[in-house]
Amino acid sequence: MTTGLFFCVVDRTRREPYIYAMREIAKYSGCFVCGDKNECGLNARFYFEGDRAFTECIAVRRFEGYHDIYHGGITATLMDEVMIKALLAKEIFALTVELSVKFHKAVYIDQKLRFEGWLVKQKGRLYVTEGEARNDDGDVVATATGKYLAVKGDTQEKLLESLER
Repeated sequence: MTTGLFFCVVDRTRREPYIYAMREIAKYSGCFVCGDKNECGLNARFYFEGDRAFTECIAVRRFEGYHDIYHGGITATLMDEVMIKALLAKEIFALTVELSVKFHKAVYIDQKLRFEGWLVKQKGRLYVTEGEARNDDGDVVATATGKYLAVKGDTQEKLLESLER
């Protein structure tokens, strides 16, 4: 599910003009990751472009694990969120059933990060996703796989009620 907000970015590195159309993905204002009314949260904004969801953020000190190192749990949380947003952008309402994150490099405070997530396959109500996080040098700092179960009935209604459209 996406909001009515669209962004266009012109890529001047291509030989011919190319415009990317990005859609902002719906959110729940109280969510720790994407909620804009959660004072303790990350306040991340997620967009959908092509077949991928993404967000960019700065590794801030208030989520420090060790001195000058971003907490791995926050990285894992953002990986989960970007992968489930890839489903939500396709109006697939699901909950996380399994998450596996591999950390490749330390993330340092004040580094800019880009998280991307995408759908890999579906079997019935089970969706498998992958994701990655890169630092501002383009290095992969984390990769992930996730399994999500599409919800129905009362649970789906509860999810729909909480989303801002």
